[in-house]
Amino acid sequence: MKKHIIAIGGGGFGRNSSSNLIEKYILDQSGNDCPKICFLPTATGDNDSYIVRFYSIFTHFNCLPTHIEFFKRTTDIHNHILSQDIVFVGGGNTKSMLAIWNEWGMSSVLNEAYNQGVIMSGVSAGAICWFTRGITDSWENELKILPCLDFINGTCCPHYDEEPSRIPFVKKMLIGKKINNCISIEGGSAMHFIDGKPFKNVSFNKNKNSYNVFLDNKDIVESPFEKIQL
Repeated sequence: MKKHIIAIGGGGFGRNSSSNLIEKYILDQSGNDCPKICFLPTATGDNDSYIVRFYSIFTHFNCLPTHIEFFKRTTDIHNHILSQDIVFVGGGNTKSMLAIWNEWGMSSVLNEAYNQGVIMSGVSAGAICWFTRGITDSWENELKILPCLDFINGTCCPHYDEEPSRIPFVKKMLIGKKINNCISIEGGSAMHFIDGKPFKNVSFNKNKNSYNVFLDNKDIVESPFEKIQL
């Protein structure tokens, strides 16, 4: 049984201009004719418009979409997550999301589901949460490195080409030896991992990439992953 994580650097159904190519790609990985997909909008405080947007997109696909909220009465998260084919985690405040998940035991539930073959996916906060560490803007005035779920060993930075502070911060962390390397994912692309190892960069906008960024002597190297262009 293969274990899949699809980490999106930015874009997708949360934006009105989405092509829905990455959503279809994620659904296709399940191999089921009508996969069950659960949306976790925790990082936005279960924002209603985000939830509506999820259903407005996924009800057009042949799938069974649901969601879990933590700011209203909450379902049995263990039974619900373990019955899914796919989990999709939305963007927002990663630190707050992880704190809520830990309070409810969601982190261990997701780990159990992942090890049983449930596909894990998400954008921004929903991309970095799967790594040992993520580069986050959960704090208003500065980027920070945040400990995450550690399903994938390493550090991840989303929005690599979308936000001007991202590239300088990654370079600063590498030069300061705070991290050894960083999986840096551009908006309009997703990094697909199988069994915890990089498989392919999935580009759903034109010429978007994911990189392994590291320091070679004193030089910053951006090594692009092999790409699938949707």
